[in-house]
Order: sequence, then structure tokens, then C-alpha cells
Amino acid sequence: MIAELGQYALALAFVLALLQVILPAWGARRGDPVLMGTGSYIAVGFLGFITFAFGALVQLYVTSDFTVINVVENSHSRMPLIYKITSTWGNHEGSMLLWVFVLAAFGACVAVFGGNLPDRLKAHVLAVQGLIGAAFLSFILFTSNPFLRMMPPPAEGRDLNPILQDPGLAIHPPLLYLGYVGLSISFAFAIAALIEGRIDAAWARWVRPWTLAAWVFLTLGIAMGSYWAYYELGWGGWWFWDPVENASLMPWLAATALLHSAVVMEKRDALKVWTILLAILAFSLSLMGTFLVRSGVLTSVHAFATDPARGVFILAILTFFIAGGFTLFALRASELKQGGLFAPVSREGALVMNNLFLTAATAAVLVGTLYPLALEAVTGAKITVGPPYFNLTFGGLMLPLVFAIPFGPLLAWKRGDLLGVAQRLMLAAGLAVVAAVVTAAASDGGPVAAPLGVGLAVFIMLGALTDIMERAGLGRVRAKVALARLAGVPRSAYGTAVAHFGVGVCLLGIVCGTAWSYEKIVSVKPGDHITIGTRDLTFERLENRTGPNFSARTAVFSIRNNGAPEGVIEASRRMFSARQMATTEAGIRTFGFSQLYVSMGEEMPDGGMSVRATYKPNVTLIWLGAVVMALGGALSLADRRLRVGAPKPARRRATPVPAE
Repeated sequence: MIAELGQYALALAFVLALLQVILPAWGARRGDPVLMGTGSYIAVGFLGFITFAFGALVQLYVTSDFTVINVVENSHSRMPLIYKITSTWGNHEGSMLLWVFVLAAFGACVAVFGGNLPDRLKAHVLAVQGLIGAAFLSFILFTSNPFLRMMPPPAEGRDLNPILQDPGLAIHPPLLYLGYVGLSISFAFAIAALIEGRIDAAWARWVRPWTLAAWVFLTLGIAMGSYWAYYELGWGGWWFWDPVENASLMPWLAATALLHSAVVMEKRDALKVWTILLAILAFSLSLMGTFLVRSGVLTSVHAFATDPARGVFILAILTFFIAGGFTLFALRASELKQGGLFAPVSREGALVMNNLFLTAATAAVLVGTLYPLALEAVTGAKITVGPPYFNLTFGGLMLPLVFAIPFGPLLAWKRGDLLGVAQRLMLAAGLAVVAAVVTAAASDGGPVAAPLGVGLAVFIMLGALTDIMERAGLGRVRAKVALARLAGVPRSAYGTAVAHFGVGVCLLGIVCGTAWSYEKIVSVKPGDHITIGTRDLTFERLENRTGPNFSARTAVFSIRNNGAPEGVIEASRRMFSARQMATTEAGIRTFGFSQLYVSMGEEMPDGGMSVRATYKPNVTLIWLGAVVMALGGALSLADRRLRVGAPKPARRRATPVPAE
């Protein structure tokens, strides 16, 4: 009965989605405030029915209802409860339902918290959201229904893909979808603005919070996915240029450019074409990522489906929204006014340069991801575009961009003084040079350019602090005055500084973890030692262990650092009987910001075992930096001027002057 109720809820949600398209749009066309106002109520009702359907699917998984095909194919009665819940979105059908659930949640948020939006703009935004929801609900209902029954039901399910039975799955997909789907709001605002022909600084103020919220979630989702691959797959790396990894990186790059472009549009009423174009592009890349994961055109550990029929359906949706969005943009682009003028050396100029490099980096990743697929489709030849291409092209484009990060916030609007900004950054630059020299003197081997990377990371971090110090006048005014100024700095300025500081932290982790990692691949027997850096690993024993739905062979190592014991580290290989699939669980011990990483290989006939042991200095700074970037975005979002629906301050009434 629960499955049928979930099915009915999806059908009713589809009807509401169609009404959400028709009624507010028709009301906007007629200028009818009542019809325009219905969009908000429908959006909330749409969320209610989707929530019910999603909750029904969760209930089916929790109770192990094996009369439902989706539960049979992706669950097992002996799975821990947390994995039964995460199995809901650990498959194609459930993940698409989560996709629509997040879309409905964002639409309802616009309906509830968008009271400061003009009625016509709000009506068109909700109509676009309804159209997206209707398209994806039709995809679910006709090709990916999660509530289909199986009769007679099997006694047991086939289990969830073992590599997805991890706490990271409880966090990574929802965060990623909040970012992916959150960009639909930016897209809806862009389409609504193009329909109305009204694009101004107020529009930029309205769209920024939604884009910023999506960017924060997408940043956290990518970071969580990177860390999951790092420890769960046993590869030991943090980024592999997997096509599905690229599918999440490209919308993030476009959204980052969109945020910076919206700032210029809000402050200077400029870059209107850039901002609209990036809003369409960011969501288009999100749709492309959805297509890549579910179309069957690529094989990846992240891919959900390999059904070409589903791929054709999603391709049709993707083509409709992308082609429609860019066609409308082409028709209305000539009507967009230029806006404020500015000198090349200015904050606007710096943000334009930022957009150029981010867009070029996005294009480089897009070409590297799609070119092998296009070549195979046309000629049948299979090629691989690997890390060397991405590292050289993407790294080469990002290097000048990250170097310019400290300069941008210090430049004045309209016309800046580059020499003056350089003088204010002299202390940060000097300390960065010292850090590079000290690193070069202290390091034992590694790439020659690695100390320069450390210096650049330090320069970015200190440059972010310089912006706040300059705003407070530290060193130029009395301490009491400086503290008062610090208290008056807008939260958005603090958020920018924190996010830029996070870029430096992330870069420092990338440089250190890549340049100075130590790795040994050896065959050991119980009692053998592995020396890696200053630490000594002793292979103590192999143990057989049993989990809820798996059996495991676990290798136990004791750790000593310069002779002092530092505990144990355990690595294992798990065999999941239902799917007859093995996974590798790496053993990880964290020391400060560094990690010792041990991964098991195959067992030898003589009782030995191959082991890969790696010491990764400061590697956790990669993910810590991403978290700091997201915190910066959240801090900016907390700025009252950016909060959606923040009431406008009442104007002070003028004191009446008595008549003479």
C-alpha cells in the first residue's frame, strides 16, 4: 500500500508541477495578481507531495519491502539501518526522486521567502521551476519509477553496491544535489528576467543569495566526494579527473564565475550579459552532469545507470532547457544595456579577468571530458584523456587566477591603483617569499617548483587577511578605532576573505600532499617492518572479521615514530556475499594535518601480503580548505543585505516643520 501511495503522490505532484507552469505564467501575462499568487501555494503543495513520495520510498527501504523492485535490487535485510536509508538515493530511481525533492524544496523556499520579489518576476521564476519539475517527474514516471512491484517477491534483496555502503554516501549525494539543483533557481531567475526584459542591479541582488547557497552546498558536496574516493576506493588520491568528477567540477567553476559577475552587476550595473549567460551555463552544466551519469555513455565508479533509453529521455530534457535558454538569451541579448563603464585596472576588471579564466578552465575540462565520447560516437575509436592533459591545461589556467586573488578585493571600483595595491600586499608577499625559502631549505627532495607553490598558498592566505586589515586600518589608527571598524565590516566582506583564505589552505594541501608524499609498495609477512619517513610499521597479524552483511580479512599494523608507539592502523578487504563483490578499506591515521595511509593488496600463497603504505603530509588541508571556502560562502550569506526576504529598513520620517 505504501508503494501505491508513493506512486499516487508522484502523479499528483506532476499535475501540480504543470499547474505551477501554467497559472502563474498566465497570471503574469494578464497582470492578474491572484493568478500570479497561486504559484506560491502550488509550489508548497508540490513540495508536500514530493516529500510524501520520498518518505514512502525511505519507508519501503527501512522495512525491507522486497515486493518493490527498487528495494530488491539495492537493499538487503541485514544491512545496517543507516545504509538502508542511504540506499534510497544510492540508485538511479531513488537518486532522481531526491533530485526532484531538492528542486521542489528550492521552489518552495522561493515561494515562502521571496516576499521581496516583484510579483511578475516571482511568478515567472516559479513557472520555470515548475517546468523543470514536470520534465523530470515525467522522466521518473515513464522510465525510472521507484515504486514498481515484483511478484512473487524474492526472499532477500541483492544488496547495495558495496562501495556505496559508507557513511560518506549519507552526506555526499544530498550535498551535491543541493548544489546541482540549487543552480536551477539561478537559471529560473535568468529566464524570468529575459522574458520580462528587466535585468538590473536589483535582479542581481535577488539572485545572489540563491546562487551563493547552491555554491556552498556544491563545494561541500565535491569535497565530500573527493574524500570518499580517497579513503573508500583505496586509490589514495584526492582527484582523478574521472568524467563524473568533472561533471560536478564544471558547474562549480561556472557558479563561481556567476557569483563574481553578479557582484559587479549589483554594485556597478555592469556585466549583464556575462551574468545571464553564466546563470544559464551553470545549470546547463548541471543537467549535462545528470545526463553523463545516467545515460550509459560512460563507465565510472560513480555512474548510476547504463540504460540508453533513459539517456535519450534525459538528453531530450537537456536539449530542451539548454537550447531553449540559450535561444531566449540570443533573442534578448541585444536589449541588454551596457551598464557602468570601468577601467581595465579596477575591481570590475579583476572580476572580468576572473570570469575569463574560470570560463576557459571550464571549457578545457569540458573538452577533455566530452572529446573521447564524441570521437567514439563518430569514428568508433576509443581514446582516454588522462591527468596529464587536465593538470597542464587546468593548472596552467588556474595558476595566474589564484595569484591574482589577493589583488581583486583591494582594488577600487571603476578605477584602481595597481601599484598602491601591490604596496599594501608587500608584507604578505615578503612573508610568502620567506615561507618558500624556508620550505626549500627544509624539504628533502620533491619538485623544484613545490616551494613556490607553498609560497603562493601563503600569499593567498595572507592577502585575504590583508583585505580585512586594510578595512580596519590596523597599524594606521588606534587599536580601539581599529576594533570598532572590524566590528563594522560587512559579513559579506568577511565571507569573501574567509573563502579566499580557504583557497590558499586547499592549495597548500595540494602542494604538500602531492610533492612530499612517501610511498612504499612491499610484500610483508607477520613481524615484518615497513619504514616510511620517521615512522615504522610492524605487520602484527591478519584477522577474520564478520560484519552485518560482509566478511573481512583485516591486517593490523602497529606504528612507532622514532621508537615511540603511536597506536595501530587497520586495513581490510571486505567480501559482500549477496553481490559476491570485494571492497578495499584503507587504514588511515591522522597526525596533525598529515595522514598515514595503508591499503591491502592480494594475499600471497606463502602467507605474505602486498601492502601500499603512504605518508601524505598536510593532505587534510585539501578538504579543510574546501570547508573553509564553504564557511566563507555561508558567512556571506548571513549578511543581512543578502538574506532572502530581509525586510527593508524603514525610512526615518522627517520632522514636520511648523508653519510660520
